[in-house]
Amino acid sequence: MRQTYTALGAIVLVLGLSACGRNATTAPNSGGSIQALASEHGMAGAAGQMPAFYDGQQFTVNMMELPDHGSESTIANNQSINEIYATNDLDEEQDFIPVLDAIQGDGFNPLWRQVLISWNAGFTPRQLTSDTEVEAAADAGEITLTDTDEVYRCSVVGVKTITED
Repeated sequence: MRQTYTALGAIVLVLGLSACGRNATTAPNSGGSIQALASEHGMAGAAGQMPAFYDGQQFTVNMMELPDHGSESTIANNQSINEIYATNDLDEEQDFIPVLDAIQGDGFNPLWRQVLISWNAGFTPRQLTSDTEVEAAADAGEITLTDTDEVYRCSVVGVKTITED
């Protein structure tokens, strides 16, 4: 049994380490648009870096979509997939910065299932910055969450430091 956990841990570590094209120390330049960050060069390597929120803090994540057969198998067989909430498909222009439900050290698995957020009639779209806010907005009827069949191999590669002038 111990060997099984060790082997599983090694697989998770390899997946997590291989998700990064390179490390970054800060989030992408705030002067650029989200679509320029994620879709200008595709979603592989450093070009797949984009901002994302986790518990109110902005991070930089490196993302690569699994092939369709990999996503299907992962969804069917992996009970510990994290979620990334986005307004549009992750390789398309985003209306708002995506939100993560975990990072390294907090129940993190390098695989995230894309969950789409849509705003319900009568509610003004706004930036959500944590999975707690996403869940509260869904519970309040403000948004609808739609699971997709897309899974991304992701890694948090940097933290955006916010300085006040």
